[in-house]
Amino acid sequence: MRIAVLSSADSWYVRDLQRAAADKHKVDPLAFSQIQSSIHTDTDVAVGTQSLTDFDVVLVRTMPPGSLEQVVFRMDALQRLAAGGIPVINSPKAIEAAVDKYLTLSLLQNAGFEVPATETSQTVDEAMEGFHRLGGDVVVKPLFGSEGRGIARIADEAIAVRTFKMLTQLGAVIYQQKFIDHEGYDVRLLVIGDEVLGMRRSNQLDWRTNVSRGAKAEAIEVSSDMADQAMRAAKSVDASIAGVDFLPAKDGRYYAIEVNAVPGWRAMAKTQEIDVAEKVLNYCCGGF
Repeated sequence: MRIAVLSSADSWYVRDLQRAAADKHKVDPLAFSQIQSSIHTDTDVAVGTQSLTDFDVVLVRTMPPGSLEQVVFRMDALQRLAAGGIPVINSPKAIEAAVDKYLTLSLLQNAGFEVPATETSQTVDEAMEGFHRLGGDVVVKPLFGSEGRGIARIADEAIAVRTFKMLTQLGAVIYQQKFIDHEGYDVRLLVIGDEVLGMRRSNQLDWRTNVSRGAKAEAIEVSSDMADQAMRAAKSVDASIAGVDFLPAKDGRYYAIEVNAVPGWRAMAKTQEIDVAEKVLNYCCGGF
């Protein structure tokens, strides 16, 4: 099968997929930022001279930053591909939902999950009111972002004011969550179709548990209940391949934190000693 991977050509994940594909499949990286479309009698979506309709599957491995128009057009192009019968993984709906932390959290709550108390606002005054409602100890996150980038814990009113002023000057939405006192670890569950892999990420030096920030990953056995929760969370954003994060709090609550529709698997593959790229390819080539 021919698989188009929307990603940078030098991505580790592209190389891993190409390794796993060997001579069984052809994996071609294409730049998301170079998508174009022609609408005449038929609609064609292409990257340069390469039509995406020539591929059996399109696997989305990135969502690069861009203007509102650029992002909307990219999602529209994926929608056109999917409507034309080309399997897009994850679906445009999933990519659009999961890239937005506010929308993801809303969908998780609607699906019955416990989520952190969150305030989202556009002015400094409203953000400060939210800061106090959340107890004056919050985690501020970019609405779009991953791997812990741009996240800060703020427990000082003066710093909160300065941070919120800076964000509004940048035209950003202020997204803040009540800090959850936890044991220094979270649980990442990787959903690939109807299979779920798991690991625990611990960091005794930083409240953030991202492996990219030095957290230690430990393989865990995924119970049927954990697998069910992970698949329900992935389904809430319409994702068939997803990274789902849960945070056990010291008070016994179990919070759903995030669903990533473009999940990494480097740490999971190493921790579980499993060829995750092969599992992703097998799903793309017939598991859906």
